[in-house]
Amino acid sequence: MFFKKFFEYLAKATLPIYRFENNRLYFRFDNDQYYKYELLDYDIKTRHDSYVIEGYTLSNADIHLEYIKVESDVSWNVEVVSAYEDLIKEKLKIGSLKVLEEKNIKTYTFKTYKADDSFVFHLIFIYTTSSNLLIIDTKGTLYKELISRFDSTYEYKYKEEQKGDINFNISIIKENSMRSYFGL
Repeated sequence: MFFKKFFEYLAKATLPIYRFENNRLYFRFDNDQYYKYELLDYDIKTRHDSYVIEGYTLSNADIHLEYIKVESDVSWNVEVVSAYEDLIKEKLKIGSLKVLEEKNIKTYTFKTYKADDSFVFHLIFIYTTSSNLLIIDTKGTLYKELISRFDSTYEYKYKEEQKGDINFNISIIKENSMRSYFGL
C-alpha cells in the first residue's frame, strides 16, 4: 500500500507544469488538471545557447512566450523576472514600467504593468527546478484565465485599459552570450 501511494505521488509530481503540443498550450493548475489555450497563427523560433537543453520563443498577436530549460549544472546569475523586465524596457525603449498587480501562486508569478503611462500588458512567469517559462500577454485573456483557475474570487481590473499592440521580439537566451544571465 505504501509503495502504491508513493508511486502515485511521484507520478503526479513529475507531470509537467506546462507543455506545448498540437497548436495548444497546456498549463497544469492542479495535480492532474490542465487549462488548454488554443494558438492561432503563431511563429516559433528555436533558441540556442551552450547552457540550454531546450529553448524557444513563440509569438502570435496576443502572446509572446519564451521557454528556457537549462542543463542541470547551470545556474542563473540574475533574478529571472527582474532581468526580463529590464530587457523589455531596454529593447522596447520603455521609460517607465509600473507594476499595477502582482500575485505569486505556487510556481506561478503574475504581474500586470503599465508602460510609459500609456498601455497595459501582463507577464506570467512559471518556474520549475530546471525550466522557466515567461509569457507576455498583451490582451490579458490567458492571464485572467490562469489566475482564475487558482483563485475563483479573482476579478480582472484591466478590461478598460489600453492594451499594447507591440512586437515583443525579445529573448533572454538570445541575449545570454552578451549578458551572462545564466552559466556554470
